[in-house]
Amino acid sequence: MKDYINVAILVPVLSWAIAQLIKAMIYGIKYRTFNPERLFGSGGMPSSHSSTVCALVITVYRMEGLSSPVFALSMILAMITMYDATGIRRAAGIHAKQINRLRHIIDELDEETIDKIEEKIEDDDEDDPEETAELKEFLGHTPLQVIFGALLGILIAVVFPTDYFIS
Repeated sequence: MKDYINVAILVPVLSWAIAQLIKAMIYGIKYRTFNPERLFGSGGMPSSHSSTVCALVITVYRMEGLSSPVFALSMILAMITMYDATGIRRAAGIHAKQINRLRHIIDELDEETIDKIEEKIEDDDEDDPEETAELKEFLGHTPLQVIFGALLGILIAVVFPTDYFIS
């Protein structure tokens, strides 16, 4: 019996890695700097989440066929993932961006104004570092980022050699 590489893992992981590399390169070109967080972080162009799940869907389709329960499961997973990326996570990223913007405005205020604001805010007497940390803005995706990620994942799964697939 011939041993096969588990392409249902390999192809999506390869697709994720390529999407992350593209994302880091686009960020580097746009901002003229290398940000290592872009190699592993969420958000940005293309969506590595979409790329990964779409590569999984196409790989499972090629291995198991359209009527397979595993194909149906991977398809539902892809739909939920892409919906979440453009909905909830994108909204959270927009909120984080606005909160960070307000924090920067507050940092620019003079001491007297800051004292007046602090008097109006209830003090918890707890020093929680998460409350003062800069919020992560790269969380979700625009629909275009999801579409490009999906197309990338589909392309990678389609061009992967078919002789690795179990029939």
